[in-house]
Amino acid sequence: MVVKRPFAKGNTADLYRCEHHVVKVFKEYLPKTEALYEAQKQRLAYSTGLRVPRVADVIEVEGRQAIVMEYIQGKPIGPLLQKNEQQDEFYIRVCVDVHVEIHQIQPEFDALEPMTGKLRRQLNASDLERNIVDLLLNRLSTFQFEPRLCHGDFHPNNVLIDQEDVTIIDWVDASVGDRRADVARTYILIAQSSLPLAKQYLTIYCEQAGVIEEEIYQWIPIIAAARLTEHLESEDSGILKEILYKHLKYLS
Repeated sequence: MVVKRPFAKGNTADLYRCEHHVVKVFKEYLPKTEALYEAQKQRLAYSTGLRVPRVADVIEVEGRQAIVMEYIQGKPIGPLLQKNEQQDEFYIRVCVDVHVEIHQIQPEFDALEPMTGKLRRQLNASDLERNIVDLLLNRLSTFQFEPRLCHGDFHPNNVLIDQEDVTIIDWVDASVGDRRADVARTYILIAQSSLPLAKQYLTIYCEQAGVIEEEIYQWIPIIAAARLTEHLESEDSGILKEILYKHLKYLS
């Protein structure tokens, strides 16, 4: 397979167009099982009937692991939000519609990793003050919820739109868990660039899904603390900590 220059670069992989397919080539530092791990999750999401790129194969490209998937026509919604403020609500509602659809799916627990287990591991690896970590761990153990499919990294850049067709990409963080936690992560991801858009997203989601906003606020410190352990170069840890501490009051 011959690939040329990437048309997109991310924290963990570069994307290449190859005829009717996209080749997602992972960075060398990742575990050798990363491509297969993500491909399995994407196949599961595809099998539910959600509009997700079909995985064709898992291969190696010049010694790097890669996923070959179908090419989906569409543009990420993220840049469209930045381009035209008058259409912000329209695009936010498109994202919310898809997010609500994802959360209607109740997969078997053994199909995907449990969200709470991953969060517990991340919190235990946190370098935050121990009393804060203990508070978050204790609160994590008290949440009661119906297990739903959660994307784990749902934000406007992972939603592609082409006229009326909407596609969800990047399923590596998918899990079975509390949909409110999944929305909390989306809120955090959007809030780092636009707090008004994050609040708008949360309000619209809660209206459509019948969720109480404060229940999502209770998840935000836990999700922010877990996100800090990922040490992503593209994120400002100061902003994440500000979001975390601001929402601690909702745990009391």
